[in-house]
Amino acid sequence: MRFFDSGRRSRTSRLILAGISLLILHAPVSGEEDAAAVPVETDVAVELGHIARMTLRAYVTAYGAVEAEPAQGGKPPASAWVAAPLAGLVAEARCEEGQRVQRGQALFSLDHRLADMQVEKARLAVVLAERNLRRKRSLSPDDNISPKLLDEAEHLWETARQDLAQAQVQRSLLDIVAPLGGTVVRVNVRPGEAVGGNAPVAEIVDLDRLVVNAAVPGAEAQPVRIGQPTALSVATGTGSGTKTDATPSSAPGLVAFIGLQIDPKTATVPVRIALPPGSGVRPGQFVQARIAVEVRPDRLAVPLESVVTRDGESAVFVVEGDRARRVPVRFGLRDGDAVEVEGEGLREGLEIVTVGAFGLPDNTRIHAIAR
Repeated sequence: MRFFDSGRRSRTSRLILAGISLLILHAPVSGEEDAAAVPVETDVAVELGHIARMTLRAYVTAYGAVEAEPAQGGKPPASAWVAAPLAGLVAEARCEEGQRVQRGQALFSLDHRLADMQVEKARLAVVLAERNLRRKRSLSPDDNISPKLLDEAEHLWETARQDLAQAQVQRSLLDIVAPLGGTVVRVNVRPGEAVGGNAPVAEIVDLDRLVVNAAVPGAEAQPVRIGQPTALSVATGTGSGTKTDATPSSAPGLVAFIGLQIDPKTATVPVRIALPPGSGVRPGQFVQARIAVEVRPDRLAVPLESVVTRDGESAVFVVEGDRARRVPVRFGLRDGDAVEVEGEGLREGLEIVTVGAFGLPDNTRIHAIAR
């Protein structure tokens, strides 16, 4: 009997709990109807920028090395190896790497003691031959001097003069001079060292006459023209690992030569870019050359990140008060992080959404976190 009462109380408790649960499930939640009745408006945090008017350029990129200008247009090459015309012992070095020299300036002297003796000997022979010739010419016809003796004296004098000239030339060759004005970039010998004939002893480069010998991809070479401006940046590495620094050279170059054939091994066209004096690069340096093949002045441009493309249609979001209105645009030339745009109502100075434009609905309420 006690067992029966206990079971009935247990079933009653379960029924009561079930009923309370149903009441809780079906009871309206406080404020639910009010929340449904009041819509919540989205407020998106964005960064803003402005439409600018600027000159945009299209570039063809090439890579190459800085070299001395070759001979062209009647001008000699801008670099030269200085060679010893004769074998000998280096007695004096009058130049060092980095030194600016003028054409004809003495750079090295070979041991000239023996050559000086030969010059002095030849000069004495000229003096004696001249005295002998003068004495014979001073004789009168009554002295019975034969024309043959006079001719021999003149021949000896002329021969002595030629020997002196030859000895002086040999002596001058022992002073090695600069064949052009420029900067000494390499010195190969030191005083006391022996050099052979035609051995290179130094290299001179005119650093005001540098060029870049670059290679343009054949598929992109068509718009390249002589005279187009070129911006240079120092490049490191080769191939897919090539990188450039953020600082371009101080002055642009100009395209001076375009090859007529495509290299079948690299599928590139050789291009030579003339650099102005003080370009800030050095011979042997590997650089990136950006050739401006098209220039569009006075164009409206926006940051690339502000252009949003959906379903094949591009647009920017123009700020009007605290809202962003979607304006369809046609974009044109891209120059770095700027892109040319055209669209109804667009003008210079209009404020637009930059960061945060992607996925932004039209006429969305916004607030700027940066401008």
